[in-house]
Amino acid sequence: MENFSLNDARDVAERLTANIKKVMVGKEEILRLGVMALLCRGHVLIEGVPGVGKTMFARSIAVSVGGTFKRIQCTSDLLPSDITGTYIFDQRDREFHFRPGPIMANMVLVDEVNRASPRTQSAFLESMEERQVTVDGVTHPMPEPFLLLATRNPAEHGGTFPLPETELDRFLLRVRLTYPTADEETAIVERQFPVHPIQNLTQVVEIEEVVLAQNALREVFLDRLVTNYAIALVNATRNNPSVHLGASPRASLALVSLAQAHALLEGRDFTLPDDVKAVATAVLGHRLILTAEGRADATEDQVIESILESIPVERGAGMERFPFPTVRHPGG
Repeated sequence: MENFSLNDARDVAERLTANIKKVMVGKEEILRLGVMALLCRGHVLIEGVPGVGKTMFARSIAVSVGGTFKRIQCTSDLLPSDITGTYIFDQRDREFHFRPGPIMANMVLVDEVNRASPRTQSAFLESMEERQVTVDGVTHPMPEPFLLLATRNPAEHGGTFPLPETELDRFLLRVRLTYPTADEETAIVERQFPVHPIQNLTQVVEIEEVVLAQNALREVFLDRLVTNYAIALVNATRNNPSVHLGASPRASLALVSLAQAHALLEGRDFTLPDDVKAVATAVLGHRLILTAEGRADATEDQVIESILESIPVERGAGMERFPFPTVRHPGG
């Protein structure tokens, strides 16, 4: 396991994707994004109306990987201590002992995160960014790997609270599950008789393999031109007249990291601008706050599409095309 190559990491991703497909019908690009987020040590925000498979998507990833899995069902009366844990006084030894909350797991499904109050939502911030929780002044590290998958209902649904910008920015990417096509819906109904396929889903990847694949991903070559292109896209969100609040430097890091994961799943050990383009909407869409005029004219995704069309790919002197003529390979 010490000599874990990029081919081994790609095999982990392919096994995960194939296993999740046993439960999820269609949505292949969304499945790939979920696997890529896991390889990038990032968290996923899953949007969609009730009943389109948000929870099944999260559960499928968790079951495929194994490790510890916890679920947090958000309600308006949920407290921060219900998430992070608390100290309990034990009368037998007359000492306080820490009882971990459900956030202390490898895979955490936060169902309907926007039904939790703003105070409770803030309990996720430290764990998502610093991979630790602090309770009564004592810091407790999160297990490795740690992946948080949160589902969010549309804002117009009753009993929901808006997610603050600081929390949205901590999600590596956002995926949207929409209604299936007629053929896909037929397949969904037929698959669930006599039993739901999630009941027969098994673990296909060891938890240690996930950590090794995460480490191996860093060996995917990232050229400066690709980095410059990603940063140019992020900068364009800050100067767009339709955008009130653009993407942060955390978005630049997310873009290049996911570009590496996309290249890996495409069978390459080097990144291209096309890898950045493929993940740009998922990375940037939830990070933009549009102006009132901008909301009237376009959605966040449409603004990103216009930016992708307007930003040219920088090319170095003498370089006519990608891939690069002098591309370096890991270890080379």
